[in-house]
Amino acid sequence: MINLFKIKGQKKDDSASTNGKHAAKKQSPGELRLHKDIAELNLPKTTKITFPNGKDDLMNFEATIKPDEGYYMGGKFAFTFQVPPAYPHEPPKVKCKTKVYHPNIDLEGNVCLNILREDWKPVLNINTIVYGLNLLFTQPNDEDPLNHDAAAVLRDDPKKFEKNVRMAIAGGYVDETHFPRCM
Repeated sequence: MINLFKIKGQKKDDSASTNGKHAAKKQSPGELRLHKDIAELNLPKTTKITFPNGKDDLMNFEATIKPDEGYYMGGKFAFTFQVPPAYPHEPPKVKCKTKVYHPNIDLEGNVCLNILREDWKPVLNINTIVYGLNLLFTQPNDEDPLNHDAAAVLRDDPKKFEKNVRMAIAGGYVDETHFPRCM
């Protein structure tokens, strides 16, 4: 009797290897969409994207933003992006690696950006998120804060807020919290 399962398995192995090389890993729809998004990136001049794990791991990358206007001008802020396999049906997870005094970024690096939460739609892309992050630095929002203290200072005393941001970027203390230099 012929063992059909053995023959099917052998044919599968034969097709998977060509001249001793394994076939390329099949990409998920999320990876395919991310490839498209990255190919079409139109980054602002204030933003750079890097792939610390190399081009083989596009689902995890970093963006560095250096605002050229506003309260945060002269600072340098790094963000990690973890893109889920269900992308674009689920938004990427974005964290700020740089400790920053900001109403919309808490001290653990969580980012409050509506398109990363309730307003996410599959038509949005990485470019949209990058522009949203840039907007947080040029127009911080005190109405939907993660850092309530920074939001209150921004709302009640913008001059003090500016002083606190400058102190934090330079590597100083704001209240009792130390911020590493990020210029």
